[in-house]
This record gives sequence, C-alpha cells and structure tokens, in this order.
Amino acid sequence: MPSAVPLDGAVAASAADVSGPAHRLRISLLMAGSCLPVLGAVLLAPVLPKMQDHFEGTPGAEALVPLVLTVPALALALLAPFAGMIVDRLGRKRLLIAATAMYALCGTAPLWLDALGAILASRVLVGVCEAAIMTCCTTLIGDYYQGPQRVRYLSLQTMCTAASATAFFVVGGTAGSAGWRVPFWLYAVSLLIAPIMAVALPSATPRDSSENRTPLSANVGHRPFPWRQMRSTCVLTFFGAMVFYTVPVEMSYLLDDLGTTSSGVIGVATAVASAATVVGAVVFARMRRTPEQVLPPVFAVCALGFALMYLADSTPFLVAGAVVNCLGTGMLLPALLIRGMSRLKFADRGRGTGLWTSAMFGGTFVLPLVLLGVGKAVGSLASAVGVLGVSAALVAAALAWAQRRTAEDGPHLDAAPESAA
Repeated sequence: MPSAVPLDGAVAASAADVSGPAHRLRISLLMAGSCLPVLGAVLLAPVLPKMQDHFEGTPGAEALVPLVLTVPALALALLAPFAGMIVDRLGRKRLLIAATAMYALCGTAPLWLDALGAILASRVLVGVCEAAIMTCCTTLIGDYYQGPQRVRYLSLQTMCTAASATAFFVVGGTAGSAGWRVPFWLYAVSLLIAPIMAVALPSATPRDSSENRTPLSANVGHRPFPWRQMRSTCVLTFFGAMVFYTVPVEMSYLLDDLGTTSSGVIGVATAVASAATVVGAVVFARMRRTPEQVLPPVFAVCALGFALMYLADSTPFLVAGAVVNCLGTGMLLPALLIRGMSRLKFADRGRGTGLWTSAMFGGTFVLPLVLLGVGKAVGSLASAVGVLGVSAALVAAALAWAQRRTAEDGPHLDAAPESAA
C-alpha cells in the first residue's frame, strides 16, 4: 500500500515488535478480543426458541426474548463513541483489560438470574463491555502497526471475526442442546484472556516526540477532532455493515423461502459463504491499492452478489450469489476500517475508532428492520435483497465518480494525515 506521509502516532516499531513469539502472542490476544463481540452476537441464536418456551408466561416475552440476542449490538453502537473518548483519555490497555474481565461477569450473569428483565439488563452491560473491547482492540492494532502490516492485521481481524461467527453459531447450538443457560458459560473465557493481556500487551505511546512530552488527556482536550474527515467514512460504514451482514443474518430465511429447511444444508451454505468472506479479506491484504481505489469495485462485487441472490430459483444458485457477495464483503470491511484509521492521529484514534465501531454495529442492528420493511413494500425478502443490491451499485458509482473528480482536481484539502496504511 503506498505511503505518502509518515505516521503521526504509532508505537515505535522495531524488528522485535513485529516478529517473534511476543508479537504473535500480541496479535493472538487482539484477535481473540475482537471476536468477543461476535460471541455475544451469535452464540445465543440457536437457543432463543428454548428461552421463549422457558419465559412463556412472562408478559411481553415474545418481543423481549429476541432482544437478549440483539440488545448488546444496540448498546455497542450507542456507547462505542464514548468508549473511544475514554480510550483517548485514560489509555487503551487499561480499559481493555477492565472491560474484558467485566465481560465474563456480565456475560455469565444469566446463569443465576431468573427474571427476564434482569437478564436483559445484563445483556445491555455485555454491550457496554463489547463497545470498550472492540474499540480498544482496533485502536491498538492502529497504534502498534503501520503501513502494510496494519493492512495485514486489520484484514486478519475481519477474517477472524467472520470465521468465529460461524464457529460460535455451531458451538452455541451444541451447548444449547443441554439447556438454554449452558451457552452463557462460554462468556467466562474472557477471564482467561484478561490476565494474559495485562502481561503481554505493551502500553501504546505516540511516535511523535512532541506528542510524547504531552499527556494524552491534554492532547485530547486541546485538539479539535477531525469530524469532517471521519463523517463520510462513518456513513459508508453504516451502509457497509448492512451489506456485510445480509448473508449471515438472512441466509437461512432466503433458503427457507426456496424450500430448503434442513439445518445441515443451511449450516453448510452459511459456512461456505463465511469462507468466501475470509478469502476476500486475504485478497484485500495482498492488494497494493488505497481504500479509495478499492471501495468502488468492491461495492460493485457486493451488488452483483445481491443481484444473483435476488434472481436465484434454487439453493445452488442462491449459494453462488452469496459467495460472490461475501468475496466482496471480505474486502469491504477492512477497506472501510483502514479508510477511517488512515485519517486519525494517535490522540484521536480511540474516538475515531469508537465512531467507526458505532457506525458498524448501528448498521448491523438496523439491517433486519430495514429488510423487513423493504420486503413488505416490494413483496419478498429476496426482492428486498435486490433493492439493497441496487443501492450498493449506486454507492459504487458515486464513489467511482468522486474518485475521478479527486484525481482531476488534485489532492483534496482533507487528505489523510497518515498513510492509507
């Protein structure tokens, strides 16, 4: 990836920092932490019917039980910007360790809670922890690495979260066969991760010597945040999240509409699509293009996949369209993340990452509602997916036009202060 301007804020890197056992442990911890919000998002999906049966006599249970699955994502979307502010003021490592430890306490709370309202409250707290964990892990990747290495590890983050979603769904279903409470034990895994993070993760410090001499909190209080530079990335990310999660969230319903109800077939189809996402992320990591160059064709590939899914009249055809779409989404998410990270200096990176995370999970939360509403208007879920494909194609055309205008007019005044990573 070309680099025009040196980084303003990253941990000073040496050969020892980016290779060897300590480096591998650091990356493993950041990837594991990044997967914890995914654990909260998909682990309980297979046991929701059992929870529904258990709380059958509770008023409003029909509406409240599904919120057990979705409310952490809503809390994450609402609170990630505040987590970003805390990250920039108090430091990344301290907040990450505290949130990872609290995640286990809040996540396992339904094991001994009996009231549905109390369980929902604990799930809100899970979302609070997830907001801090996701913001800290992504910010630390930006702090520790730069240039091609940053691209590689942000792409790896996407690959790990996509692959873990499928794995957690299977694990949740298996554990749920022993009772709807059993999957909640898996949240305790963060208790094993937090102490290792405390020992293995170095504290992030700015590269620039002048920033090093000023406390981070002072930097935050006296520097204007680059709102204008982040605005377009957050809007794109909100829409990109809907594109990214359409296949994982809606695939089973689309297959059901085609007459495929076997859980085994649905599981295989979802796994194949998830594998395509991983392949897309690998392809992106090997590219030598800026996010601005990559995003127009990537949105076009996603649109093509949606078009194939809309036209599908059989399961193989639908899976083929999902694979095409997921190849695109595997490149989409890291491109959007790197686009945002490349515009942030060290003192702004926590808040910027928090805003990006909020946009990402905000789009995730509204996706089912948007497709439900559009589906009712156009007649079917497949048609709603087709409308989303048309929207992705329009976004691709708009980005291509903007890139062409920028090339003709010369560098924009809001050019990123850092490299495109």
